[in-house]
Amino acid sequence: MYKSWFVDFEPFDNVCPSDWGNGCVDDIAEFYDSMRKPLSSLERADMERIYPYYGAVSIVDYVDDFIFDGEYLLLSEDGIYVVDENGHPLLQHITGKFWANNHAHILKGKSGFNEDSLYLFLANTNMAPIVTGAAQPKINQANLKSFSITIPSNEVIENFNALIQPFFDQRLSNEAEVKKLESLKDLLLSRLVN
Repeated sequence: MYKSWFVDFEPFDNVCPSDWGNGCVDDIAEFYDSMRKPLSSLERADMERIYPYYGAVSIVDYVDDFIFDGEYLLLSEDGIYVVDENGHPLLQHITGKFWANNHAHILKGKSGFNEDSLYLFLANTNMAPIVTGAAQPKINQANLKSFSITIPSNEVIENFNALIQPFFDQRLSNEAEVKKLESLKDLLLSRLVN
């Protein structure tokens, strides 16, 4: 079975273009899992709340330091919510300074994939076959790295990156605007109370 750009399909007499290749996730993603550092709630209790502290699927807390600075993907490693009902992995697309615990794989794109195209590629790939564990579902790093995929040609990836860039730029702009509005709301509420 081939893994296409967005969906799984059965091959129809070499449906994939001849300049596309077979590979695995490790061919298109750089892993930064070794940099993760979990912090207990006790360790976080006395910290100043500056930088987001991410878990498997969301911000868990805020801490006074950061490990990562830049654009990264966090793919849920373990917990109840590892994949959605369609087998797609749960991903967070993070930009800025943050800390991450050991419940999410930390990824960046490589081999022509940037974080935006890697996000869309992984978010639309059925990874249910590599989830292990009944009581505690898990996508371990070895299974994720070796997960078989079909990799589009460099030209297709470059064109796709250019096509999606404005949408992801707009997302970042929208998120920045939301943060400004939240800060303004907090300021106005504090003044109203006083």
